[in-house]
Amino acid sequence: MRFPVVLFDLDGTLIDSGPIILASMQHATRTVLGREIAYEELAATVGGQGLVSQMRSFDPERVDELLEAYRAHNDPLHDTLEAFDEVLALLPQLREEGRRLGIVTAKRHRTVALAFARFPQLEEQVDVVIAYEDTELHKPDPDPVVAGVDRLGGEVSQAAYVGDSPFDIRAAKAAGVFAVAVGWGGIHTDERLLAEEPDAFVRDPQELLGVL
Repeated sequence: MRFPVVLFDLDGTLIDSGPIILASMQHATRTVLGREIAYEELAATVGGQGLVSQMRSFDPERVDELLEAYRAHNDPLHDTLEAFDEVLALLPQLREEGRRLGIVTAKRHRTVALAFARFPQLEEQVDVVIAYEDTELHKPDPDPVVAGVDRLGGEVSQAAYVGDSPFDIRAAKAAGVFAVAVGWGGIHTDERLLAEEPDAFVRDPQELLGVL
């Protein structure tokens, strides 16, 4: 097989969490800062350095308040969270082919657990989760991707990372793994993803089988 190790981003790649992330960001900035920030401006930051960095960019003096407001709003919304079912349906097939699968995300393990509680079949299909706490540096730095490959006992030359954000693509390319951008996340535009020159770009989950 071409890539015995396949890593996935979580938000916007495996789960359709963009709407609840952006709703909670809007809630936090509105209630704490009294600011209405455009959807596009909020979306541009999703998938990168993590929630703390995002909130710091809005107001470095009120990060803790912003985080508290975000989490109070976001946690209950996980009860409404949807997955990209076609992608989740591919995971058992990839495993049957002998691949080792993992998740590399900017979320903390606590929030990943909320997604796993909603979709236990997702947790069953992955061998490792690299979350915010697991590395000092975060996407677009390559460290989280490299950590995922290492934890799965693989080589970067034989690994792929599948994600929906520019930060995913940059991290994958910096790590030396095959960078697959997906167009179904709904957070970042195709144009922004293609500008990062991924090794492959797919708009339909079934296309993953042809590039992995």
